[in-house]
Amino acid sequence: MQETLAEWRPAIDEAIAGVLAREIDDAYLESYFGEPTYEYDPEGIQRALADPIWELLDRGGKRWRAVLFLVFVEAFGEDPEDYLPYATIPEILHNGTIIVDDVEDEAETRRGEPALHHRYGRDVALNAGNAMYFIPLKILTHNPGELPPERRLAAYEMLMHELNRTHLGQGMDIHWHNERDVRISREQYLEMCACKTGCLGRIVARLAAIVTDQPAEVERHVAAYAETIAVAFQIGDDVLDVEHSLGRAGDFGKAFGNDIREGKKTLLVLHATEKSDPADADRLTDIIAADENTDAEIHEALEILEAAGSIEFAKERARSLSDEAIAHVDALDIDPDAAEQLRSFARFVVERDA
Repeated sequence: MQETLAEWRPAIDEAIAGVLAREIDDAYLESYFGEPTYEYDPEGIQRALADPIWELLDRGGKRWRAVLFLVFVEAFGEDPEDYLPYATIPEILHNGTIIVDDVEDEAETRRGEPALHHRYGRDVALNAGNAMYFIPLKILTHNPGELPPERRLAAYEMLMHELNRTHLGQGMDIHWHNERDVRISREQYLEMCACKTGCLGRIVARLAAIVTDQPAEVERHVAAYAETIAVAFQIGDDVLDVEHSLGRAGDFGKAFGNDIREGKKTLLVLHATEKSDPADADRLTDIIAADENTDAEIHEALEILEAAGSIEFAKERARSLSDEAIAHVDALDIDPDAAEQLRSFARFVVERDA
């Protein structure tokens, strides 16, 4: 799967550049947004949109959502090259959510460098992130294959539904950050993941099914597969944040103790507060709720998570979700090689170390 990601990334970035141009000029603006009522300012748009967006994109990212879209297309018997523009939709949306998330979380770094709002300001970052929710939707009217109207409508309706659910998840996550107590259930945490992260996975799968005109049952199975591995991926991120801070994982592109500093009620935290003795559970809650933490306090919280067995618990839950995802693949009648790629991807999201 690592090889597949590396193989497709240059083509995906080239396709993204066709949607979000690196260099803004009047021709691009008129082509994508129509003639101006008065006069565009390409330089202003360059500085406020293209530069920050491409700085984030050029920092890295696995592009796994775009690659997964192409794997689905191939599984459905179509040529992935013909559908590259559509593959950029979930990838651009995902990066837009990253920019906005970092502002809302007051994150310090992203992919090893200062978060965009620290480099460009909150106003530029928020506007760029929001633009990335909407610009890729124009692909549905600028695509080379010109989808039939009924498929274009189905794609729009799906995107609006899933993007709305994404914001439900973000709303839950934000509220939990701002609460002192750790009161939520594991199921509520998983629902947040299913909305906030899983809906982007569902967009990948459902869009591939819609644009290639697959039956509803196929769309249901691939959507469930993608949502499940996305939740597993999020849990994996939570684990990697802890293991990176403990010095047991590769370069994760986030600051030391990032999730604890941000007060995130992760699956590991929920498990530890349930399984630790009351004194340790209260201490973990105090550290998570604090406005600021010393490195010593971060280490203390990490030790509580480790002592409670929360790291292994979260890993096992992610592995279980991976197995659920594979079961959805097994229910599909698709090309065997493509099916094995999907199974491999489900395993990859829980076995990665960075």
